[in-house]
Amino acid sequence: MQLKPLAKGRFHSLWEQEHDAIELIMRECITETKTVDANYKLMQQGQQVNALILVPYGRISMGYTARNGRSFQLGTMTCDSQLFGEMEFFTDYLCQLDIIAEEPIEISIINGDKLQLALARTPKFALFFASAIAIDYQDTVDIFTRRMLYPIAYNIAYDLYHQYLKDQPVEGFTKCYLEAERFATTDRVYRRAVKNLEEMGLIKRDKEGLIIEDLEGLKAFIE
Repeated sequence: MQLKPLAKGRFHSLWEQEHDAIELIMRECITETKTVDANYKLMQQGQQVNALILVPYGRISMGYTARNGRSFQLGTMTCDSQLFGEMEFFTDYLCQLDIIAEEPIEISIINGDKLQLALARTPKFALFFASAIAIDYQDTVDIFTRRMLYPIAYNIAYDLYHQYLKDQPVEGFTKCYLEAERFATTDRVYRRAVKNLEEMGLIKRDKEGLIIEDLEGLKAFIE
C-alpha cells in the first residue's frame, strides 16, 4: 500500500483532507531508517513479519518461488512512499513474497507494536489502512486472475497497453527470463507469444524491450 492520498475508492476525498495527520501518525511509529544495497531482501518469503517497511523512493521487485522450484514474478515497482508487510501485519501469516531492492534505497522500519497502538487509538488511521489494503488486494487479484485465465500473448499485449496508459500497479523487467516468470511461463513460451504479436504487427522489439507498433490494433486485440 502507499502512504499517499488515495486517488480512488469510497474515502478518497477524506484521505486528501486527512493525509498530513495520517502520515504524521505513521512516522511516529518509525524506529529506524537505513540505506540498503541492491539485491537486499526487504522481506523474505516465509519469514515472520513483526514490522512494516516504508520505502520513500527507489525500485523494488516482488516474486514468489514454489517448492518445485518454479518462480512467479509479480513485477517491479518504482516506490513513492510504499509500505510493505501490511497484509502480514494484520493476518499474522508468514510473508508471501520476496521483496527485493533493485538498487540502493533508503528504508524505514515501522514498529509493529507502536503501529498496533496507533491503529487502536485512531479509528481514521485504521480506516485508511482498510481502504488502502482493499484497493491493493483487488489490483493484485486482477493481475493473478488475468494471468491464469487468458493466453500469454493476451497478457503481454494487455500489459503493454496499460503501460502506455500508465495505470499499471506494477512494471516489468528488461530480462526475458524474468518477464517469462512474470507471466507465469517459461522463457521459450514467452518468446513464442512475443513472436506471434510481432507477426501480427502489433509490437516490435528494440534495445529497451518491447514497444507498441500499432496502438489501435493492440487495443482491439485485447478488447
